[in-house]
Parts: sequence; structure tokens; C-alpha cells
Amino acid sequence: MSPAGTPGDGTGVRVGVDIGGTKILAGVVGSEGRVVDSEGRETPHRTAPADVVEGLIADAVAALQHRHAVEAVGIAAAGFVDAAGSRVMFAPHLSWRDEPLRDRLGARLGLPVTVANDANAALWAEHVHGRARGARDVVMVTLGTGIGGALMIDGRLHVGRNGMAGEFGHIRVVPDGRPCECGHTGCWEQYCSGKALARFAADAGSPLSGPALTEAAERRDPVARGAYLEVGRWLGTGLADLVAGFDPELVLVGGGVSAAGELLLEPARRALHEALVGSGHRSEPELSVATLGPYAGLVGAAELTRL
Repeated sequence: MSPAGTPGDGTGVRVGVDIGGTKILAGVVGSEGRVVDSEGRETPHRTAPADVVEGLIADAVAALQHRHAVEAVGIAAAGFVDAAGSRVMFAPHLSWRDEPLRDRLGARLGLPVTVANDANAALWAEHVHGRARGARDVVMVTLGTGIGGALMIDGRLHVGRNGMAGEFGHIRVVPDGRPCECGHTGCWEQYCSGKALARFAADAGSPLSGPALTEAAERRDPVARGAYLEVGRWLGTGLADLVAGFDPELVLVGGGVSAAGELLLEPARRALHEALVGSGHRSEPELSVATLGPYAGLVGAAELTRL
């Protein structure tokens, strides 16, 4: 089957690629943010050379090129991306260090490539197609194994001088607290994340984690609900500082842990209200779960190629 259209003539499609810890997922993004076709590859071990990872990305995109006229490719990378959207300065789960991903991958594919931090891409997807549509000032926190984050100020992504704004997970909330993989102690993600959730449950005697823990909490298992209550409190406490700093109209929570919905958000709202400076004398932001789920990074990366 020949792909419709010709790349570069304005009729081609946009591909987004989300590079996760276990899977590289490339997808063609259609109208309203729908993923209409996709290709997956297993993410290699973190010690794999950079060109191996890039080769897998290129292979997935090439498979889509056989079926579609691809116009451009957007990459959502879990790591520090420079302000120019050119280089991945550091990726904790891959060997990328100051990696010129945009140019190297563009040369392999013969296509324009855009690179963004995965949380920034997810927020842009929510702005274009999801819960943040129409909002101007938004804080997004993504809860997975750790915490990622992104900022929108006056309708634009704010990436900061180095491109590294939004690394909320490493705000220190407990001086001399739990050690963190970043080398510091007391970071927010040690108390509010998927790994924190599992640890709270384990400390209370439950071996459950992930979806099984969520299902137990929905069945009103006291240990599972207690773990979500604890993480929700920490979520609201940390968000209070972000709201005090940025005064957004909307706070979005995404990532895998957000699938728990009100199990997490109900205690977070209470803690946010209690901890927020000036509470009761200001309009507090809406706190909501992001709507695009696991495809948000992929969709946002594709949409960023249009800018």
C-alpha cells in the first residue's frame, strides 16, 4: 500500500514518539488527538549506546512511513531537554548525556524532528485536545515511578533558561528526609509517587502495588486506602507550594498513579486547601486528573511539531 500524500507538501501526518522506561511507542496522531496507528519497540537497557536507542526509534517511525506520508516527528523524552529542543542533556533511564537527538534522528529519518520533555509534551496535549483546553495558566504534575512536571504561563509552555523548568519531584519537602536517586534527601517524589505509594502500603503490611493496590483501595481495603490517603496528603501539600509560587487557574495530575482518580485527589484537595497561603482569601485552582492518559506524551510531541 502506498502512503497517501507526499512528505513536505502539507498533506502528510505527524508522528509522536514517547520514550518510556520499558517501551518506545510511536504513533500517528489524527484529528482531536486520536492515535490512529502505532508501532512499539522495547526500550533497551539504560546502558545501551545512544545510537541503539535512536535506531529503535527510527525503525518504529520507518514502519509507520510505509503506511503513511509522515510530515514530521516529535519526540517526548523522559529527561532534561535543552531550551532549544535540540539535545537531551540527561536521561535517567537511558545513556543519553548531552545527546544531539534532534539532528541525529533527523538525519536518519530525513524528516524534521522536534524534541521535548515528556511532561511538557503531555501538558501541550492537554492544552490542545484535553482538560487544559482554553486555560492560560496551568501547573501539571505527572505521577509515575517518580514525579515530573510542566508549566504553562499565559498559554505558552514555560521551559526556563536551560529548558529544565518543572522538575518538581526534586523539590525538598523534608529536610534530611528519605534519600533520593538524585543524590539529595527529602525530595517530594520520595513521598508522593508510585514508589512512595508501594512503600507506604508495604510499611503497613501489604505486598500490593500498581493496579492491584488501586483495586484493593476501591474495595475499601483499609491498608490500600491508607496508602492513597498518605500519598494524596503529600500531593496536596506539595501542590500548595506550587500554587503559591505560580497562582495557576488549573492544576492537572497525570501519569499512571493518577488513574486512581478521587482516591488520590480527594485527600489532595483537603491538604492543598489547608496548606495554601491565603486560603479562604483567594480563588483556589481547580484540581483535576488529566484526560489523555498514557498517550498524552506521544500526542503532545506530535502537536509540538506544528509550532
